[in-house]
Amino acid sequence: MHSSESARGAEREAARGKRAREIARLLIAEHPDARCMLDHADAFQLLVATILAAQCTDERVNMVTPALFLRFPTPHDMAGADIFELEELVRSTGFFRGKAKSIKGAAQTLQREFPAGVPRTMEELLRLPGVGRKTANVVLGTCFGEPAIIVDTHVRRVAQRLALASSSDPDRIEEQLRDLLPEGDWTAFSHAVTFHGRRVCTARKPDHGACAVRRLCPEGA
Repeated sequence: MHSSESARGAEREAARGKRAREIARLLIAEHPDARCMLDHADAFQLLVATILAAQCTDERVNMVTPALFLRFPTPHDMAGADIFELEELVRSTGFFRGKAKSIKGAAQTLQREFPAGVPRTMEELLRLPGVGRKTANVVLGTCFGEPAIIVDTHVRRVAQRLALASSSDPDRIEEQLRDLLPEGDWTAFSHAVTFHGRRVCTARKPDHGACAVRRLCPEGA
């Protein structure tokens, strides 16, 4: 690449970063109540709830987890759970056999490898069955205060519409957003974008008139 082309590319990236930071500022201000909507009392409960939330609504998961955690309140309890009982308890979240296997496996790994509690690093969390980067980031950002880009279905859709991400792969979207935004905004931005996707930039028909970042959006401008 010629130096002039490289300079133009760097200029475009700088402009995109400036636009991304302005979008983050506006959306965080627009949705001050944005937060993780999965009910939990500790990091273990949030870990399990997030596994159950795959291809399921937070509302449905919150209906299921009280009985689940009453029956199996700790990793030790869940590690020894009967798999068929677990399946019945989480059946209504969908894909219940796989989810029951994952939460039991995660509990067993926690009991065996992390007796002090849910680990606080991405690398360690990814060793737990059923845990990908999204689940790990939910736990890191919500329970441990670590900067985390949480790419759920809303963040993926809104980031693509805002031209902040050029990929459909969640891990690549996370990487692209991390490159554009300061660490201190990552978690708040993720929650704000999720709320924006639920309330305004919906999948079927985005409400451009109510959008706080319309002037910065290629689709809404």
